[in-house]
Amino acid sequence: MMSTNLNSPSSSSTSSSSSLSMDLDESTETRIQRLISEHPVIIFTRSSCCMCHVMKNLLSTIGVHPTVIQLDDNEIPSLPTSDHTLAPAAFIGGICIGGLESLVALHVTGHLVPKLVQVGALWNSI
Repeated sequence: MMSTNLNSPSSSSTSSSSSLSMDLDESTETRIQRLISEHPVIIFTRSSCCMCHVMKNLLSTIGVHPTVIQLDDNEIPSLPTSDHTLAPAAFIGGICIGGLESLVALHVTGHLVPKLVQVGALWNSI
């Protein structure tokens, strides 16, 4: 799992550090869209959000290590969600899943693992 701030290039990242690079001409909206398209599972969060920790733990228990991007409060409205106050917001395969409640609902109903397999974030062990 990699965690970084959207406005801070990560110097200690692994192979996916190039996708976290910044283009100074890139708007916050464009950067967020690019990150969503480049990562099969990504969570956008606020620094003070404890629900992000629960989301990361759930995904880690399944065997997925999401990219986690910390947003400043003024960047939250740039998230492509129906609720612009939503943070944390999880995206799987470029689609907004929603917050913690939605992620847990997908897991409880048995839809989360197949979705993760579909986007290549998890190997199908069956």
